[in-house]
Amino acid sequence: MIDRQYIWRTTLVVVLLLAAWSGLAVRLGMLHLNDNVKLRDRIQRMRIVKEELRVGRGRVLDRNENILALDLPVKDIRVDPVVVLSNGQARVISQVLARTLDLPYKQVYDRVNRPGRRDEPIMRFATEEVADRVARLKMPGVFFRSQTMRFYPHTTLACHVLGFSNMEGVGSAGIEQRLDSYLKGRSGFRESLRDGKRHELPDRRKIVIAAEEGADVHLTLDMNVQYYLEKALDAAMTNFNPEAAWAIVQDVRTGFILGMASRPAYDLNIFNETGPDIRLNRAIGVNYEPGSVFKIGVVAAAINEGLIATNDLFDCENGMWFYAGRPLKDFHPYGILDVTGILRKSSNIGAAKIAVMLGPERLYRYLKEYGLGRTTGIELPGEETGILNPVGKWAKVDITRIAMGHTVAVTALQMLNMICCIGNDGFLMKNHIVRKVVDKDGVVLFENKPEAVARPITERTAALMRQMLMEVTREGGTGTRAAIPGFNVAGKTGTAEKIQDGRYVHNANVSSFMGIFPAERPEIGIVVVLDNPQPLRTGGVTAGPVFAQIAEPVARYLDIQPVNATEMGYYQRMLEDEP
Repeated sequence: MIDRQYIWRTTLVVVLLLAAWSGLAVRLGMLHLNDNVKLRDRIQRMRIVKEELRVGRGRVLDRNENILALDLPVKDIRVDPVVVLSNGQARVISQVLARTLDLPYKQVYDRVNRPGRRDEPIMRFATEEVADRVARLKMPGVFFRSQTMRFYPHTTLACHVLGFSNMEGVGSAGIEQRLDSYLKGRSGFRESLRDGKRHELPDRRKIVIAAEEGADVHLTLDMNVQYYLEKALDAAMTNFNPEAAWAIVQDVRTGFILGMASRPAYDLNIFNETGPDIRLNRAIGVNYEPGSVFKIGVVAAAINEGLIATNDLFDCENGMWFYAGRPLKDFHPYGILDVTGILRKSSNIGAAKIAVMLGPERLYRYLKEYGLGRTTGIELPGEETGILNPVGKWAKVDITRIAMGHTVAVTALQMLNMICCIGNDGFLMKNHIVRKVVDKDGVVLFENKPEAVARPITERTAALMRQMLMEVTREGGTGTRAAIPGFNVAGKTGTAEKIQDGRYVHNANVSSFMGIFPAERPEIGIVVVLDNPQPLRTGGVTAGPVFAQIAEPVARYLDIQPVNATEMGYYQRMLEDEP
């Protein structure tokens, strides 16, 4: 006999099952037979995936194709909290991830324990090796997203020139900033559907716009020249204790920059750990009073105007001269000096008297033609214009102060251009630090060629200036420590007192040396600037040796040959006709 209680229970189960299935049937019928536009739209939106297809930035290379900056493939390690929490594995997975990635447990757990969230980052820019180590653990809810990371293989080398791109891949300093539009390429776009496991369905893609990779930037910079330059600056920071130092190496005939560096420096791979003062490219971004290096522009202008000859004599007043009621002193007292002697001994009084002969209008015109008071247009952000006031704003005494590099301000690149103009037979060249930009298909998007932008002085004036400036680095000159064995160097020292609280300070200087070699047919120009070296302060004994420490290995590396006897005779004959 069948138990009535058993029959009742069986009947209840059958009724409940029939009710459930009936409910499902009714619901399915409603879903399929009714309009349900809103519901279908919601489901469709949940399945759609829209993704920006980011591409890596182009590379930055030196003139010999050495890579200075590139993108490396990395991965973001991420979690789907919904999946992890539904499995009850939040704490276990957090512990494993924290241990594997060497992250604080609380930090990881706070990311994992976010109900309702589907995508939370655990670690950005993980290397392929680290990502593979996590992938092998096969943890549900942990997934990866491919990315690229900017990498600078030489860390601090040329840091102020290269600059960096930030965590979002946007160029934020140096070449990375100025040529960001070329380097970053163009992102693509993809719209498709995904399945219930959030996997994309490639065969259901609706829109695909291909990405365009960034172009490669080829610099005029030479990595080896840059190394020699930075090595010498590092030694200068140790030997002379300046607050900062900067230097530039330039190809005299083309205006192309072979090396440019500032100290202090920073590691581009950890740029966010440094401040803006350290990231400042002082070679183009600092205005300073140049001091006596400025005298070469004044003397060259007067020779070019036919006002003086190299052997003309000037009374340097035994170190003290009054003009417009104001005294002007020399570092050492001198009596009668010829023009060559004024440059060799760096007489302020001699240079001032030559400037007075020129007059304000002519002097100002030449200084403008040398490129002062405006940017050079080099392909780097943050270039300063310097300060060159119009003649109408000059006090009467200013012409004698400008002659010795005071009451004006320049950048190191502007001063280097001035002496390179003398080295290039009077032609002022446009500066470039970018040689060309090439896309991924090998198409040259643009290429810079040597370009003369002005010719302030004649070839003869330039040759006479080089002959006189050679005496600066010979015995009796102020720049003997800048001499290079086997070469004649035409150069000039500079020592300018710094201004603090509106007054010149006697024990704080900006010291510099700039020169070109071989002096008879210059190929390389170098400028070195030290900000407040101590205890030695003059340009000849501080910046001069740094010049030599850069120039000597650069000459060997570039295989620059000294001028031979035949060439020397040619240049000498060219000068013999001096009136």
